[in-house]
Amino acid sequence: EFLRRHWEREPLLLRRGDPGYYAGLFSTTDFDAALRGGEVHFGTHLDVTSYAEGVRETHNPSGRALPAVVWDFYQNGCSLRLLCPQAFSDTVWHFLSILQEQFGSMVGANTYLTPPGTQGFAPHYDDIEAFVLQLEGRKHWRVYSPRTDAEVLPQFSSANLTQAELGEPVLETVLEAGDLLYFPRGFIHQGDCLPDAHSLHITVSSYQRNSWGDLLEKLLPAALQMALDEDVEYRRGLPMDYLGYMGVANSDAVNAQRTAFIEKVQSLIKKLVDYAPIDAAVDQRAKSFLHDCLPPVLTQSEMAQSVHGFPARWQDGGPCNVDILITKDTEIRLLCHGIIRLCNEEGGVMLYYTTENSRVYHKEEPKFFELDPEYTDSIEFLLSSYPNHVSVDNLPCETLDEKISLATLLFEKGILTTKKPLVQV
Repeated sequence: EFLRRHWEREPLLLRRGDPGYYAGLFSTTDFDAALRGGEVHFGTHLDVTSYAEGVRETHNPSGRALPAVVWDFYQNGCSLRLLCPQAFSDTVWHFLSILQEQFGSMVGANTYLTPPGTQGFAPHYDDIEAFVLQLEGRKHWRVYSPRTDAEVLPQFSSANLTQAELGEPVLETVLEAGDLLYFPRGFIHQGDCLPDAHSLHITVSSYQRNSWGDLLEKLLPAALQMALDEDVEYRRGLPMDYLGYMGVANSDAVNAQRTAFIEKVQSLIKKLVDYAPIDAAVDQRAKSFLHDCLPPVLTQSEMAQSVHGFPARWQDGGPCNVDILITKDTEIRLLCHGIIRLCNEEGGVMLYYTTENSRVYHKEEPKFFELDPEYTDSIEFLLSSYPNHVSVDNLPCETLDEKISLATLLFEKGILTTKKPLVQV
């Protein structure tokens, strides 16, 4: 019902009537602990903001966000925006990792701590689908419809807007702890704190640059290149005199030359569909998505049965439990759904994976390695078999050595888990 009625269409307000609904997700205590951990830096992880008399300001000093400095800003009426809570909170990391799998698109989050009686941000619209989860306190929200058709599901966020530009809100409410507010990209919004309570909320975001148009941006250049390679019609020269009858200066003219030129362009564009490498373009978007992804969150058993918990260590003067002994009878499966993607590229077949990603957005370069094309059937077999385990001997490689070699490579990259730990400790 949500997808049919609200997704990309209209806001949704859910009143939980339960202040503890989001207990354990994130709190002001967790915020304080992140500051005390010494890894939070102004600008990179934390913004200090204010909005008063129509003016939005950022007050970030340089360097580490020390608790004494941060809480002084807050005490003086500034809002605090933690830009990457998943880097400092295991629960937020886990939450977002589940959602990114559900949405098939990057899922990010910011947390906002606002003092009583203040507002931290000017009215604006965003380029993401937004879910506001009220964690503590209360906050007054106003949401406004897109002002023009061009602002419906926009590609980019707006600049700060003034109250005079807004009109009447389509939704006005006070979020209580446990409530959720969703609004699509393009819906203008602003939130301010009531005089009697602070507010802590987390905004979960998804579907940034994840439209049909964004897919076509990948697809059309690739289709044109294939057409140029394979069809001489795209390589024939333009008419020598076309500049004389085409262009804006000639747009009102009606003649056979203009008609023939326009029809030729239209026919070439229509033929491009036949050259469109749709699956390859989707794979390129999937490759980008895997770079955006958080690393998978592992259960204790997944940890113990993968390289992430492999018990290699230094003991009694030397390393022990080092050898990864995979046999034809070892039962394996992918560590998690959606952590790998096969892509055919100019350099060969590449396997992209998420297990070595950072919890900070794009802190690491994309992780991939070149795969022997003979192994692609085995990768597809593992993908189709998930979540069931299969024996190494069932991998569709030509020889047992190849089966064991591939399984060992994938295990060492953290992509595979075994049904039983390889080393009993």
